[in-house]
Formats: sequence, structure tokens, C-alpha cells
Amino acid sequence: MKTKFQETLSRANEVIFRYPMILTMALLASVGAIYIAETERSEITSYIRFTLCSCLGISLMFALKMLSQRIGKELLLQGAGVIFLICFYFILPDKKNNFTEVYLYIIAVTALLSHLLVSFIPFIEKNRELSFWQYNKNLFVNIFLTAVFTGVLTGGVELAILAIDKLFDFNFHGRIYRDTFFVLAILGSSFIFLLFNDKGLNSLEKDGTYPVVLKFFTQFILIPLLLIYVTILYFYSVRIIIHWELPRGWVSYLVLAYSVVGILALLLVHPLKEDHAKSWVKIFSKVFYYTIVPLIVLLFTAIFTRILEYGYTEPRYFVLLLALWLLSIVIYFIFGRKTSIKFIPVSLFLFGIFSMIFPYLNAFSVANRSQKAQLMNILNQNQLINASTINFQKKINDTVRNEIADKFEFLAKRKQGEFLSALLNDKDKTELADHIAQGTFYSVRYDIQNKFSDVNVTVKNTAYEMSRLVLIPEKQAVELGNYQYLISFYRYSRDAQQLNNDVFTLTDLLTEKSSLILKLNSREEIDFGPQILKLFEENKNKTGNVKVPEIAMESDLGKYHVKLIFNEITREKYSTDDTANIYYENVYILIRLK
Repeated sequence: MKTKFQETLSRANEVIFRYPMILTMALLASVGAIYIAETERSEITSYIRFTLCSCLGISLMFALKMLSQRIGKELLLQGAGVIFLICFYFILPDKKNNFTEVYLYIIAVTALLSHLLVSFIPFIEKNRELSFWQYNKNLFVNIFLTAVFTGVLTGGVELAILAIDKLFDFNFHGRIYRDTFFVLAILGSSFIFLLFNDKGLNSLEKDGTYPVVLKFFTQFILIPLLLIYVTILYFYSVRIIIHWELPRGWVSYLVLAYSVVGILALLLVHPLKEDHAKSWVKIFSKVFYYTIVPLIVLLFTAIFTRILEYGYTEPRYFVLLLALWLLSIVIYFIFGRKTSIKFIPVSLFLFGIFSMIFPYLNAFSVANRSQKAQLMNILNQNQLINASTINFQKKINDTVRNEIADKFEFLAKRKQGEFLSALLNDKDKTELADHIAQGTFYSVRYDIQNKFSDVNVTVKNTAYEMSRLVLIPEKQAVELGNYQYLISFYRYSRDAQQLNNDVFTLTDLLTEKSSLILKLNSREEIDFGPQILKLFEENKNKTGNVKVPEIAMESDLGKYHVKLIFNEITREKYSTDDTANIYYENVYILIRLK
């Protein structure tokens, strides 16, 4: 027993001294996740940036460690990795409202690239096919084992804490379970993964027997699934030809899913190609890429159907890029004389780099240009440009108005304020600049919609005529008076707000039950819904933008007196529906002790 303990301790020490930077990144990511969970939502942006960079650093530092075990220069490579992470930290926005989907694309693609780097970086100068396969196979197996071990360890430790808490009346704070989960799920899983990798590159690329479970998984699960997929897709292709109709947009994802799963299956059984007894592998390897050829035609047709109608956005760009990558894979393995499976991750990595940093043709540049062109095309087709600015007095239908508003919001999120400002008058330019600076991009959409007065907008389908009333306070500045605290809730956020040791939650059921309930510690509550309905009732015969002295309501709530203030609130009602949709961008709550 003592010997086993010493052996385990010795291996743990080896892992710590062999992979210090990877474990440091995992530790920082764990700490960052804990801070995010314990910090008020308005102040967590820097912690999110820090945690994201630390998580990215785990895979990046592992890739650089594998490369250093091949070529040396470990300190130089690690230094370059740290510099990259610092630069990436400052690329991310420093305000929560500015954290738009654009940055989600950047983070997702960068994370994918860092993991792809792990898969091939030690073999960038070596053309050892079997070693390359063994290395990635062992990584794949180790990741699976790490997930199992981490799940069991985390569950076991959490249950142990629960048992101690309940049996011995320790009354642990709830956050101990959450913090334990973060530490074990991030730092613990990284440590276990490194334990499985033993000494690193030499252990991972070592030749070994082919795992029977991989053969079973591929032969009896993956390949049958592929046959089902390809049968469905071919039948759908025949239907398109018979009915002579354009393919539906989501078929792109099915084709890509079939292709990616098929490529994964080929990679898993790659060494069996040399085994003459495994004829099914040879047949599958030869036939698979040919089955993709007609599906690629279907894929490009579906993609360009959407792009030609609606223009490029980042998701459509990435789907097109994946289609081009898939086409390159098919051409390479069908026509290549001497092929290597290393081409698959390396080519995907290069396509990913291209999409992020290539001048003029990267995802973000293409999407911006395309949506600008789409916006100008809509404005020109509807003759809405008057002296180089938009004529908001011209009568249009609601579909056109919503399309214009969508484009404005899209481009505002991508900081294309200069282009958008050129289409507006001076007052509107100032409002747009303020929204972009504050990160209130959804307000850009509603501002543009509201600038087209309701009397100038016709609903495309007259069976669904809609009236819209937007209440706007005459004064946008909020007087704090003798209130001590201010908190805010966003329409799409249900996050609780903490004040001292008290927790405030806001439940928005204005549309469903005409209620807007503010709760204190889940015990005391007040419903502001009736006061909001009364405000709309006082302006029931009006439509469009209506200015009122203020949109505020107040009440006692427990030991506090609270006052709700809206910067804008909207009601929409269709002629065929008795229910009115009531919504707002955000609500500010002033609070004082009674």
C-alpha cells in the first residue's frame, strides 16, 4: 500500500514538473470560473476574458509542449504562447454589452484551431503516417478516459461533501459544491489527462496493438449510421430533382455531418487498410469519398440559395468555408497519388486561419461588405434614399422596415457606425453613436423601426394588421433623489441581482399574464404589471412614439422602498389576437432603506 502511494505521488510530481504551464493555465481557468460565479453580473467582463484566455491556454500550451518535445526550444515556445494569450485577452471587449456574437465566433474558431494544432504540430516536419495515427488515437482514447475518470471523481467528491454536510451538520454554503465542481472539472480533468499521457510525445506516438473497441465502434455503429444518413440524403436529392425545387437550408448541416462522421470513421480504421483480412475497410475507404461528390453539389446549391437571397453572415461564411474544405478533401483523396491523413487536420487549420486573418476575405470583412450591399439594395429598391439619407416618411411595408432594422443592428454590432451614420441625419447619428458606444445594439433595431412612423407602414398580410405604441419618457436622465442603490435588469436576462445579503429577481410575464414581479429573497414580492397596463390604458387611442412625463412606478418591498424606471416600453397588438405583446430593453430599479 505504501509503495503504491509513493508511486502515485511520484507520478503526480512528474506531471507537475513536466507540464507546469498547462496546469497553471488550468488553475487560472478554475479560479476565473469561480470568480465569475461569485461576482455581480455587471462586473464580470474582465473575469470572463481572463477565464476564456486561460481555457484556451490549456490546449495551446499542450500543443507547444508536444512541439518542444520534438524540436526543443521550450522556453521560447511557451513565451510565444503567453504573448499570444495576452494579445487575445485585449482583443476581447472590456464591456459586457459589447460582447456580441462576433466575439463568440472568434472564440469558437480560435479554440478549434488550438485543438487542431495539438493534432498535428509535433509532425509538422515528419511524415510518419503510423506514428501520426497512433499519436492521435492515444489522444482520443485519453480524452475519453479523462471524461469518465473526471465524472466519477467529481461525482464522488460532491457526494462526500454532501454526506459530511448532512451527517455532521456542518451547514456548508452552497458555493462549496459549485467551486469544487469548477476545480475538478477544469484543473482536475487537465491533471488526469496529463497523467494518462505519461511522458508525452514518446508515449503517445509509440506503436501499439489496434484497440478492438475502436474496430467494433466503427464497424457496427459509425458505418451503419453513415449508411442511414447517406440513404436519407440521396432520397432527398432525388426528390429535389423530381419536384425541381431548391434544397432547404438545413440540408447543408446534414451533408456536413455525414461527411465529418465519415472522415472520422476512416481515420479510426486507417491502420486496418493494410490488413488484407479487413476487406470491408478497403471498400469503405474507396467508396466513401465518391459518395460525397453528388452531396457536395447539393451542399453548394443549398448554401448559395441562402447567400444569394440574404447575403453573407459569419455563419453562412463558415458553412461555405467548410464546404470548400470538404471539396478539397474529396479532390485530394480521389485524385492524389500519395495521400496522407495529416492533410485533414492541417488543411482545416489553414482554412480556419484564412477565415480569421486573411485581409479582405476573412469572415468578418465579407459579412460586413455583404450586409452593407444588402442594406443599400433594399433602400434603393424601395426608393428610400433622399439626398443620401434615409427618408423615414416614405410609406413601406413592415417586412421592408424589419429588414432595414435587422441590417442596422447587424452592422452596429460590428462597429460599422461610420457607414450607418452616412444614412442618417445629425440627430439620428448622435443616437446611433450613443447606442454603439453603450453596447445597446437592440435599441438600434427598435430606433430604426420606430423612425418609420406607423402611419407610413403597411402590414404585408392585411389579415394580421398590427398597432404599435411606444412610450418614451420626456427626460432620459434619471434623478436619484434620496435613493441609495441602483440595479438594472435586461429584458433577455433573468439573472438575479444581489444587494448586500439580499437577492432581487424580476419575472417578466407582461405578455402572458400581464405581470412584472419583483421579488426579494424569493419571499416577498410586488407586481408592477397593473401599473404598466394602466399607463398604456391612459394612451390607448395613440400609436407610434408617444412621449410621457416619465415611465416610473414605485412601491414598498420588505425593508426597502423601490422605484422602477423604464427608458422605453412598447406594446404591439395584432387585429387577430386579443393578447398584446409588451416589452422593454431594460429597467432600472432605485432602492432605499425604509
